[in-house]
Amino acid sequence: MTSIIRSRAIAIVLLAALLSGWTPSVWAASPEEIDQKLKAMEEEMRALKQQLKELKEAPVPTAQTPPQGAPPGVAAAQFTPQGVQPQAVNKDILGFLPTPIEGLKLGMYGEFKFGSQQNPDHNGQWQSGFDAARIVLLPSFQFTDSIIFNAEIEFEHAGFAADADDKLNGSVGIEQAWVDFKVNPYFNVRSPGVDLVPVGHTNLFHEPTLFYSVNRPTLANGLVPTTWSAPSMSVYGKVVDNLNYQVQVSSSLEDFGSGFGSRTDRNTVPPFPEGYEPGITGKTALALSRPPLGDFRQLSNVLATAVRLSYTPPFVPGLAGSTSVYYTPSTTPRGAYSDTGLPLKRSSLTLVDSEVRYRMPETGFEFRGEYVQAFFGSPANLRANNNTDPTDNVGRTMWGISGEIAYHFGLGRALGTEWELVPFYRYTYQNLQTSGFSGSDENTPNGSGKQQIQTTGFALFPGKRLVLKLTYQNVTDRQRGGCKCNYVLGGVGFYF
Repeated sequence: MTSIIRSRAIAIVLLAALLSGWTPSVWAASPEEIDQKLKAMEEEMRALKQQLKELKEAPVPTAQTPPQGAPPGVAAAQFTPQGVQPQAVNKDILGFLPTPIEGLKLGMYGEFKFGSQQNPDHNGQWQSGFDAARIVLLPSFQFTDSIIFNAEIEFEHAGFAADADDKLNGSVGIEQAWVDFKVNPYFNVRSPGVDLVPVGHTNLFHEPTLFYSVNRPTLANGLVPTTWSAPSMSVYGKVVDNLNYQVQVSSSLEDFGSGFGSRTDRNTVPPFPEGYEPGITGKTALALSRPPLGDFRQLSNVLATAVRLSYTPPFVPGLAGSTSVYYTPSTTPRGAYSDTGLPLKRSSLTLVDSEVRYRMPETGFEFRGEYVQAFFGSPANLRANNNTDPTDNVGRTMWGISGEIAYHFGLGRALGTEWELVPFYRYTYQNLQTSGFSGSDENTPNGSGKQQIQTTGFALFPGKRLVLKLTYQNVTDRQRGGCKCNYVLGGVGFYF
């Protein structure tokens, strides 16, 4: 058997010699010389296998993981071997941990506020405090490359507790929950679910790292009732490059501002003469008119439609913006009535929003602007004009305008990240009590709906995912004594 193996080995060596260009002298080699060459080849093969094993077991440096011993402050990518692509690191759970289930991701954003503000219900007395404003979980799951689930689960004001001794007075809610079916870049479908109404920029992108004041901009706290989500479905995509659209059908806004428990089992407003609060007023605009999200407790069968166009024109680098139109044929809830007992009929609402953002290339300058206007078809049928409280009357329209300037200062690197300081100033004017009042109330609004708001401060970014804020806001209006609602607030926001 040994002689057979040796004969075959000799044949292999001779064939290899022929292919590799050995000289004819090899044919005169003795069996002992051939045996020595075989042993030398075996040793060489063994050494090559060991080197290959060591290369496979050695970690490949990536942009996320510097090689051991790298000098501080030197980018890890500098140590990536030439021609080797950095390996992607799975950090789909809160940006820190790998996901245990393929396709599952979990993000989070939140903000805390503290400082001092005037209390208009206490004659403008300055009062200090703290608010764990919100913690929002962002789970998503990718069924396939084209079918994706997204959601937002929000804990506001430190959560919820029924027992007053728990010192919690917050809420837990579903802010978004839907499935996207991505057909092609021009047409995609968002399933029925809970979604943000596509009006305004801040309503769609309201994470605290995306605006510079502690509180959200004023126009996003009334005329656009951010966070404005509704039972809905939509289609979206691009019209052409740099021009996108979204068309959404949703439950209508409701002219009902009382608590959820005030809705009867018949899904109507409380019976006359109990009364109820309006959802649309000359003091709070549309902030209290959002529809409920569950239990079939919507107070009308009316559906609203919203259309949004967003753009990033390539011929103006740094410019982005959008225009949205929202329309509902009626905001009047079932069983609506005036305080005299007369039934209230339908009242349509059209809301128009146009906003623009511009970051000047190769500079730190940034500009933002927004215009919002609401048109009411029949203000005589709005509850605010029929609730025996003339101070919150509503005219035929409401509008607001805002302009903001900011500058980005790079502060260099510290604590392992790049820091940036963004001082800003924002001017806002809104008129929630224009002419055209009608209804059973007297036409005597108190002027609280005509406001001039000046907001200034700075946002300090230790990286892109964290922000520290300080804001002063001054509000003047036309009611006697003024608004008495100024504030000085600090905040901490994060998004990852």
